[in-house]
Amino acid sequence: MSVNKILAVDDSKVDLINIQNILSDAGYEVQTASSGQDAIDKAAADKPDLIFMDVVMQHMDGYQACRELTHNDATKDIPIIFVTSKGQKADRVWAEMTGGKGLVQKPYTPDQIIEQVNQFK
Repeated sequence: MSVNKILAVDDSKVDLINIQNILSDAGYEVQTASSGQDAIDKAAADKPDLIFMDVVMQHMDGYQACRELTHNDATKDIPIIFVTSKGQKADRVWAEMTGGKGLVQKPYTPDQIIEQVNQFK
């Protein structure tokens, strides 16, 4: 699988810009979404190669959005990496149970983000 187009999802504008800059600087085409529902809509319409998703968001958290994406035939094969301040073992297990393919704990380094992308090349 080749990764070109990445969807970054976070309701924090600062965090969203940070991850967008890391990925853009590494040469990836980056789209953004600011909510779980926005992520579901954009993923279905644009079919990104990979999604970085925050967990704690208003209205629909990242886990719920991940479940919806992984249960939709149009988006079920898009890998989702959670980017979150929640890094306990239970959070990692829950991320995996909802269909996530990885978890990066905030604060993160650019290398940690790129390392996640490289898993899917």
